[in-house]
Amino acid sequence: MENRNNKRKTMTGTVVSDKMMKTRVVEVTTTSRHAQYNKLMKASARYKAHDEKNESHTGDVVALMETRRLSKDKRWTISSIVKKAQGKDEVLA
Repeated sequence: MENRNNKRKTMTGTVVSDKMMKTRVVEVTTTSRHAQYNKLMKASARYKAHDEKNESHTGDVVALMETRRLSKDKRWTISSIVKKAQGKDEVLA
């Protein structure tokens, strides 16, 4: 049997909060082009993601993967850390 995870949705975002145990708030920014005016528009959404080992911290760029419902708000899990935050410069307020 091949990889079972290939049908799950994935996305990349930045951790904006790590104040909860095993849960991170990740902000994902997407861009789309307006149909009539052809202007690029940014939209951002925040997702609560499960982080079993508490490895990610504020400012890290992480990859999310869709999972089963873990709590009232958590439907995503952090599959990998793409880029660690350098220092306080990248930490979001």
